[in-house]
Amino acid sequence: MTPASRIALAACIAALAGCAQRPAPPPGLLDLAERPAEKALLAGLRAYEDAQYAEAEKQLQASLRAGLASPKDRAAANKHLAFIYCTSHRVAECETAFKAARRADAQFALNRGEAGHPLWGPVYRRALP
Repeated sequence: MTPASRIALAACIAALAGCAQRPAPPPGLLDLAERPAEKALLAGLRAYEDAQYAEAEKQLQASLRAGLASPKDRAAANKHLAFIYCTSHRVAECETAFKAARRADAQFALNRGEAGHPLWGPVYRRALP
């Protein structure tokens, strides 16, 4: 091996060693939004806001099956499913979804306005005393 190739090899090894020591940057919003689970969550929340509840239910369930990375996202998906279930008089499913939201995120709670809703408020209070 020539002296020049030894220097080049040493430079490559040093560069690779430096790369191995640097932690990978955390994923950004655009990275996460492309993951199937997060993409389905965003679609479900959009459908919910647009009052397309059947589509919202389908997308929110898909997001949970696909494995949302964040506990808060899993709680949000379950919360919106609970709202859909309660408004369609599926009380047992509503209660189960509220419990799943709390299991996903121990800090999960409805805000004051949500907790006072006449359809899901009583179910929420019963499910999560």
